[in-house]
Amino acid sequence: MQNTTNDPTRALIIFNPNAGQAGSLEHDIFVARDLWREHGWMVDIEPTRAPGDGTRIAREAAAQGYDIVIAAGGDGTVNEVVNGLAGTRTALGALPVGTVNVWVRELGLPLQPRAAAEALLACQPHAIDLGQAGDRYFLLMCGVGFDAAVTAEVRAHEKRRLGIFAYLLRAVNLATRFRGTSTRITIDGKTIRSRVLMLVLGNSQLYGGVVKVTARASIDDGLLDLCIIKGSTLLSAPFRLLSILTQRYNLDSKLEYHRAREVKISARRPLPVQVDGDHIGQTPMTFRAVPGALLALLPPTLPEDLVRPEVQPPRYAWRRLLGWLGRRRPAATPAEREPVERR
Repeated sequence: MQNTTNDPTRALIIFNPNAGQAGSLEHDIFVARDLWREHGWMVDIEPTRAPGDGTRIAREAAAQGYDIVIAAGGDGTVNEVVNGLAGTRTALGALPVGTVNVWVRELGLPLQPRAAAEALLACQPHAIDLGQAGDRYFLLMCGVGFDAAVTAEVRAHEKRRLGIFAYLLRAVNLATRFRGTSTRITIDGKTIRSRVLMLVLGNSQLYGGVVKVTARASIDDGLLDLCIIKGSTLLSAPFRLLSILTQRYNLDSKLEYHRAREVKISARRPLPVQVDGDHIGQTPMTFRAVPGALLALLPPTLPEDLVRPEVQPPRYAWRRLLGWLGRRRPAATPAEREPVERR
């Protein structure tokens, strides 16, 4: 990040020692700190000790005038930091120390902390949207139904020991027991009813770091993308996955895709809710897009469809220039400049 003032960049690393890969990558956090200091940054480190510490520390850092807060942990740590930075002028950065590191993957940053630290030096702050589930902000996505039920069952020690396989094992165990629920979904005032297995509200595109469930989402368009997966049992899940992978939402009667500013969800049987991989409660709940609520460090190599074209980093400017030059007509001759009589 290039500072436009003469003052050095002040950064705070919020390090979660219980994150998925924290034990093996803790040394890399200090390597990253030293790298940023070599580039003139003033960098401090503060560890978390209990759930919620990331939010508190980030909020205090913003009040103290830090330019950047780096979340060194998994997506749960990133979410806590986001909830402390929302509405402030302090920018979010992330070092991949967690199990999946979806936000880092979404931005196309390296998954090795030292390489990610080097890449963050070239990033610039941009205002992006957040989603809000009840009173909890989310950066990536919110899941309602089956995936939230899986998230609620996975224990912290299982995540540290098994990584992403902890979720897969719980999902397989739960799949035979889980049933769709009659659900009322109000999308910007319009209500639909259906038997639902799962709903995903995406502020960004990647789900679980692998699949783009909300493939049309943008992080700065002021909207949430909603994918509704209908059904009674999960026996048809492979067909829904195929439709999602091929983005054939409109051709699958068991899928619906919407974009909305506000979504209200209630169900006959309360459905569990998770945000950015953390279980937070159950329906009924209201979900909103909060435009421009967060400053985030975005790389110049950002995927082109993740933000609106006018917010794209400078590396794409030459493409627009070439396109403009290609569309220019040759200079008009004197005859061509004569007025044309209207018929």
